[in-house]
Amino acid sequence: MAVEVGEADFQSAVVERSQRLPVVVDFWADWCGPCKALSPALEAAESKRDGKVVLAKVDVDANQALAARFGVQGIPAVKAFRDGAVVDEFTGALPPPRVEAFFDSLVPSQADELLAKGDELSLREASELEPQRADIAVALAKARLGRGAEDEALEAVADHESDFAAAGIAARIRLTEAGIATEAFAALNRGERDAALDDLIQVLGELRHNGNTPGGDLDEDEARDLLRRAVVGILSEADPADPASRTYRRKLAAVL
Repeated sequence: MAVEVGEADFQSAVVERSQRLPVVVDFWADWCGPCKALSPALEAAESKRDGKVVLAKVDVDANQALAARFGVQGIPAVKAFRDGAVVDEFTGALPPPRVEAFFDSLVPSQADELLAKGDELSLREASELEPQRADIAVALAKARLGRGAEDEALEAVADHESDFAAAGIAARIRLTEAGIATEAFAALNRGERDAALDDLIQVLGELRHNGNTPGGDLDEDEARDLLRRAVVGILSEADPADPASRTYRRKLAAVL
């Protein structure tokens, strides 16, 4: 059931509440025909999601300052808030299927909820629900690595070679099997990311400059490529704005 919101309670009813769950705000007016056409689709979409999203309505005639604050130039204007900010929006009376898709993008899927749990059983179920999701495959592979099941971890990421993180895990497993950079991966297991990256880049540089013989059945080119993939995989999961990540990308480029 949509709630009427105005300037007095917008902060608490929309901005603050969106820290807990998505809030969809419908900027409308009583004289607006398209607004009245859109309203049933918005209300139906909210109802289907069992309290996982809130629908709020703002009468632009009675709340002109709010409309101006959020750049409303035409109505109906629908804006989705999450974590206190607008994350998606549209203007005009969309057909119900597109309204449903808009709401779907805001509400976590069952696979997302299982991914958030993080245990291996939940991750395996999430992977079965959405096998195309590389982020789920990577999380499942890490869980399996945590109990030493390297073959099962490799199986989890086998279909995601184009994803940097997944390719990095596959490279890590092959390098471990060959006895290469094992100290680096031990550091990674302890949560010492920078130490792991330092070791991996050092080994990569030694292969290039000293011609050291790789381990196992890998030749030098294969080992170097796997080391590169392992480093890129780790960095792909870091914040791009992290100064340390930028430093390691430069170090990697230098040894390549």
